[in-house]
Amino acid sequence: MIIQLLVVLGALWVGSRYGSLALGAISGIGLALLVFGFGLKPGTPPTDVIYIIIAAVTCAGIMQASGGMDWLIQIAEKMLRKHPDRITFLAPLCTFFLTVLVGTGHVVYTLMPIVCDIALKKGIRPERPCGVASIASQVGITCSPIAAAVVAFVSISNTNGFDITIPQVLMVSIPACLCGLMAAAAASYHRGLDLDKDPVFQARLKIPEQRDYIYGNNATTLDKVIPVEAKRAVYIFLAALCVIVLFAAVPSLLPSWDGKALKMNLVIQIVMISAAALMIIFCKASPKKAVAGPVWQSGMVAVVAIYGIAWLADTYFSNYMGEMQTMLTDIVRQYPWSIAIVFFLVSVLINSQGAVVVAMLPLAYSLGIAGPVLLGVLPSVYGYFFIPNYPSDIATVNFDRSGTTVIGKYLLNHSFMMPGLICVCTSTIVAYLLSMLFY
Repeated sequence: MIIQLLVVLGALWVGSRYGSLALGAISGIGLALLVFGFGLKPGTPPTDVIYIIIAAVTCAGIMQASGGMDWLIQIAEKMLRKHPDRITFLAPLCTFFLTVLVGTGHVVYTLMPIVCDIALKKGIRPERPCGVASIASQVGITCSPIAAAVVAFVSISNTNGFDITIPQVLMVSIPACLCGLMAAAAASYHRGLDLDKDPVFQARLKIPEQRDYIYGNNATTLDKVIPVEAKRAVYIFLAALCVIVLFAAVPSLLPSWDGKALKMNLVIQIVMISAAALMIIFCKASPKKAVAGPVWQSGMVAVVAIYGIAWLADTYFSNYMGEMQTMLTDIVRQYPWSIAIVFFLVSVLINSQGAVVVAMLPLAYSLGIAGPVLLGVLPSVYGYFFIPNYPSDIATVNFDRSGTTVIGKYLLNHSFMMPGLICVCTSTIVAYLLSMLFY
């Protein structure tokens, strides 16, 4: 059992070093070793979650191809430039709600250079808004009605006797994560030295080439002309989200056969694919441009990662469920909240909140942990900021022309550690209290 666990952890570790598609593909090697080498019965691949991701990122990718994403970014930029002195609080709110709307944190790459540009021109240390804004872009995943983590949580919970809907999850996760983000932003407000007192930054300014690089660029989307079709695509996308939330809140509206209503995972797929088709027909959205866009491509990478990781994890845990229950039951019975630590540590390894939910939530239910407790610790499935190898964090470091947002000499002393830990801990505590209060 221990040797096979090392195979699982080894596959995840090697995959995380290569990143991208490799995380899912190398998990396949671990799966092959468990099945063909050790004779374990294969688990079940997470097809429902994969189909939801495909539908959601296809719809979001088509909206991006129509120019709709540019309009959303432009709206966010106007607000940020109107209140530049509050950017440490407003930037994470913008990246958070962009992720909530679109269901993926990879929509923020256009906004990050703008955040840095506004901070520099206001004389604010860019590390302050950039660090927490990158965290916020991933925290929003557990607050999005079309994100795989939320839909998988609802589906697995319903299967295990905890009847909960997507709106009910969001009623806990959204206020909890907003509290966590504001706590992280408050802690970042005076973080580090001001630019005029930072000797490293001031030394860079004395070099003409560096000064031109830092202050010579002007990142903005305000000069873009947004066509009417782009705005129409955003309206279609928002309407699709409203339809999904409506069906989730009022299940009686769903068609049923033999007394069983249409499942929400199928509702999301049908609505998202239909919305994508409407954008193609009425918004001049190019499917070829959508496939080439970062939203669709990052979504497909997530599909492969979740496919390999979740299947590998399910194969291992399903074969050792009895042993896991024997080892962990006493601990989680006495301290049920401790499952949050397990979720967090697994997330550090596999860089996917959806994969953590799919792989670990069935195990948590099998250990006898109550549904409200698991809802309360849902924010803890975000831990991959701990090791700064996630694309959004690396991109944020590169976007910060001031050089204040850093990875750090010792790897773990990076710009995302402090806001990430504060946000996840605060969000989990608040979510736990809200879940205990309501459910």
